[in-house]
This record gives sequence, structure tokens and C-alpha cells, in this order.
Amino acid sequence: MMLHVTTTCPDLDSARSLARAALDARLAACANIKPGLVSLFHWQGRIEEEAEVQLVLKTSDLRRAGLVALIEAQHPYDVPVITWDAVATTQAAADWLLAETL
Repeated sequence: MMLHVTTTCPDLDSARSLARAALDARLAACANIKPGLVSLFHWQGRIEEEAEVQLVLKTSDLRRAGLVALIEAQHPYDVPVITWDAVATTQAAADWLLAETL
């Protein structure tokens, strides 16, 4: 099983920085960065609208807690929203993921 851990970042540089830190620490096997996201959200009593970059990190359940801790420690937001979903994948992809995150 593969997990997709997702967060949003204020810009491409911060998403790249988080991705590289996760990859360097072997907490993720792959990072996908998607610029061009527009987010609307409640913040401090107002509805805000901001351009953001989505970061999706592919990891295993064994590495999820460490990856979430890394994101929380290095993220530029006061309250980064971090979610994760289990996704089905091929056996070859699952094997690759485990080999790259051990």
C-alpha cells in the first residue's frame, strides 16, 4: 500500500524545499509539485483567497509519522494542513516505494 501525503505551500520554492528534505531523509520516495492552485479558506475570522502550490509525497505507512513531523517542523505556515490517503498501486510500485524509504 502506498500513502499520498498532501499539503499546500505558499510558493514553488517552499514546496521544493519540503520535497527535497523529505527525499533526503528517505521519508518519501517521490514528490509531485503542482503549481497554479487557488485556495479559499477560513483564517482568523475571514475568508481568504491565496495562490498556492500543492505538494504530494509518496510514502509508506511506516514513514508517515516521520514525514508529517518533518512537514510540521519545516513548513512556513503557522498551521499547515497535512492529509494522507492510502492508494492502491501495482506490486512493482509498492516494492519500489519500500526500497526507497528504508
